[in-house]
Amino acid sequence: MKYTVVFHRTEEGISVSVPGLPGCWSEGETEEEALINIRDAIREYLAAVADMNRDQETHEIEIAV
Repeated sequence: MKYTVVFHRTEEGISVSVPGLPGCWSEGETEEEALINIRDAIREYLAAVADMNRDQETHEIEIAV
């Protein structure tokens, strides 16, 4: 999967968010560290969503943009 991430640079380092996954944030001292950390955050976010919806009827759909 591909996700767009947004970098927020401050004096303390780099925060990174995923607009397509509300509330999915991470950070790092460098861009490389922030990207590694956001990959982990995305995996954990998706696992939590899957767990919350485990007993729900779900369907996958494809949308062309």
